[in-house]
Amino acid sequence: MAITASMVKELREMTGAGMMDCKKALNETNGDMDAAIEYLRKNGQAKAEKKAGRIAAEGIVMAEVRDDKTAAIVEVNSETDFVAKNAEFQGFVKAVVNQALATDSADLDAFMAEAWNEDASKTVKDALTEKISVIGENLSIRRFEKVVSEGCAVSYIHGGGRIGVIVDAETDVVNDEIRTCLKNVAMQVAAMSPKYVSREEVSQDYLEHEKEILLAQAKLENPNKPDNIIEKMIIGRLNKELKEICLLDQVYVQDGDLTVEKYVEKVAKENGATVTVKRFVRFETGEGIEKKQEDFAAEVAAQMGK
Repeated sequence: MAITASMVKELREMTGAGMMDCKKALNETNGDMDAAIEYLRKNGQAKAEKKAGRIAAEGIVMAEVRDDKTAAIVEVNSETDFVAKNAEFQGFVKAVVNQALATDSADLDAFMAEAWNEDASKTVKDALTEKISVIGENLSIRRFEKVVSEGCAVSYIHGGGRIGVIVDAETDVVNDEIRTCLKNVAMQVAAMSPKYVSREEVSQDYLEHEKEILLAQAKLENPNKPDNIIEKMIIGRLNKELKEICLLDQVYVQDGDLTVEKYVEKVAKENGATVTVKRFVRFETGEGIEKKQEDFAAEVAAQMGK
């Protein structure tokens, strides 16, 4: 399969690896993007496993919580940052959040088809179309999530709507101290972007896959070490990775002597409560969306001698 400059560009953005390493990986895997990512990781050339596509779209994330129990978070995109800061646009996003708080829809298609709360004669899609006409720029309701808590839900918005988080916890006490604790946990989620609440959520398939990657890396770096030593190295590296991707295992950013789990336990004990973080939702504006860029593919092609 012919390897194009745009394929190299895409792989480079996804992995952070060097351009020629990306070209080699694609050649070795006959242009299979997923296999090329695996190739780079096994050979230690991928700097980080990045999201597919650049975080480039504009817009805002907004969240709302009512009575500690019902929470909603939405992402609405615009073409420009100028519109994202516009009061008309932000008012519309606020209305979308209110819609999400009241919705029974399970997916975006159903949400867009339901009656608009501010005018039942139109749908959510109709309201969006009208707002596009008023603002004069393409807008998109990209996603929403509603959380109904049996304990306490809190929200946190970072960077004026760049990142939004909802944290849902099971707790037998709901007071200002517990709410503040959960808000701090939401800030942790915003800053550190965990994948899971705890290790119990991590699938065996994921663990086996990561072990395979770590084994390839360890053998490449330590070709003369015996297998039993390599095995210990893998266990250590996997535990380190789990501490990074599991929220409760992460070092608490506001107190490096505690994990997030120990911080929650500490606040719970001080308030005579039992608090268990059940889930979180994290939206980052534009993650995974790539808007028009400069012709970087042409630049890559020139450097590759094509």
